[in-house]
Amino acid sequence: MDHLWFPRSAGPDALRLTATRAARGFADGVASILLASYLTRLGFGPLQIGAIVTATLLGSAALTLAMGLLSNRFRRRAVLLGASALMLATGIGFYEATSFWPLLVIGFVGTLNPSAGDVTLFLPTEQAVLAEVVAPPDRTLMFAWYNLAGALAGAAGALAAGLPDSLSRAIDPAQAERAGFLVYGLFGALSALAYRKLSPAVELAPQEKTAPLRKSRGIVLQLSALFSIDAFGGGFVVQSLLALWLFRRFSMPVATAGAIFFVTGLFGAASQLISSRIAARIGHVRTMVFTHLPSNLFLLLAGIMPTAPLAVFFLLLRALLSQMDVPARQAYVMAMVPREERAAASSVTNVPRSLASAIAPLLAGALLDRSDFGWPLLCAGGIKAAYDLLLFAQFSRRMPGEEQ
Repeated sequence: MDHLWFPRSAGPDALRLTATRAARGFADGVASILLASYLTRLGFGPLQIGAIVTATLLGSAALTLAMGLLSNRFRRRAVLLGASALMLATGIGFYEATSFWPLLVIGFVGTLNPSAGDVTLFLPTEQAVLAEVVAPPDRTLMFAWYNLAGALAGAAGALAAGLPDSLSRAIDPAQAERAGFLVYGLFGALSALAYRKLSPAVELAPQEKTAPLRKSRGIVLQLSALFSIDAFGGGFVVQSLLALWLFRRFSMPVATAGAIFFVTGLFGAASQLISSRIAARIGHVRTMVFTHLPSNLFLLLAGIMPTAPLAVFFLLLRALLSQMDVPARQAYVMAMVPREERAAASSVTNVPRSLASAIAPLLAGALLDRSDFGWPLLCAGGIKAAYDLLLFAQFSRRMPGEEQ
């Protein structure tokens, strides 16, 4: 790669998509931390909170699958503008509703993301476009910057989520947390402004609008099955529930938890740039496995620590490695399928992730309802480690053209 720190082939469209990822990351960072605290203030128990988190992930999965498989029928800018409008409506809905069932429905049909990563309907279209607007050798690095922007902004959002608790003497924390969902919706509106300026080059030509996954169905389905195992494990420790565990296990204030997730977000963000350099040397799959497996060991250790400082220490160690597989994974999928099938491939590899991760929060909520021990972290670490070993066994020898 000629340029190690930023892809030379990245043009205005790549920069706009990176900016929208950052805007969405900040909004997700705020919402994912406030969600558990706000719902607790409304009187909901861990099981109800887990159910709402599950609903948000199930709804995101359904929308993401629909957009990925049907995206060839619509203009890409129209898809992204529609997603932005739904994000705005979701923020307003969470601000207005205070009862369990309306919040459950809004969580299902909306775009709220309770995790630190992006699992929304924006993902298939953005990833497909991003893979096309840079040269193939720059693809992993561009995905690293795209995820870096989201992770840094998400970390800032997590830190900002602690402001209502820090300013509790001056303002009502419950009302401030409620207003945080309006901030979430506002960033959806801001994203729409950037999407309107995408160039016509992001659209598919008429002859490219073929049936989804006609050529790459086999490998996409295999990867989807493996990614689902990883996501199921990750669903036990989505950021909202990890925050809830810290609140219950160590009586940690919201502001402190927000600061911790700010630092973990920074660590995860910085590590992604290193990921592209490792992938250039040892390949995408080895990068995914050799960085992800140790991070899951740290997650297991965090779950059994008796004190907050020790648990946070291992969570920070995990953050240094846990996101390094993301740009390598995204670039690997995009490199293994033809251009016209990338949106569908992104959808089909991400939707099972969302579905699998949607089941786990309800189980994690039930575990936390019975005990404040770190059972969700132990479940997550063990399942995700099994995924790493299976991925290496099945795909370590299957490389895209640029690695051969």
